[in-house]
Amino acid sequence: MENNPFAQEPKASLSWLWQVITGIGLLVLLGFHLVAQHFIVKGGLRDFADVVTYLRNPLVLVFEILFLICVASHAMLGMRAMLLDFGLSARAERRVSQVLTGVGIATVAYGLLITWAVIH
Repeated sequence: MENNPFAQEPKASLSWLWQVITGIGLLVLLGFHLVAQHFIVKGGLRDFADVVTYLRNPLVLVFEILFLICVASHAMLGMRAMLLDFGLSARAERRVSQVLTGVGIATVAYGLLITWAVIH
C-alpha cells in the first residue's frame, strides 16, 4: 500500500470542502447581515419591534438561518481541525467529531428556538 502523506480519507476531504463552502457563505451572508442590520437602518441599529418585523420577512429569515448554520458549521469544523492537529488516536478523533457535531446541532437548534420565540 502506498504511503502518501497527502492521501486523506473521504470524510476528512468532505470536512475541508464544507469548511471552504461555509467560509464563502459567511463572507456573503455576513455582508448581507451587516448591510441590512446596520447600514440601511436609521441610527445603525434596529429596535426589538423592527427586528421582529425584519425577521418575519421569509426571504430574510432564510438568509439569517443560513447565516446561523454557516457560523456554527464553520466554527465546529475549525475547532475539529485544531483538535485533530494534536495527533489524537482514531477513537479520540471520532469522539471529538461526535461531540462537536452535537455542539453544532445544539447551537443551531438553540438559535432556531430563539428566532422562533422572537418572531411569534
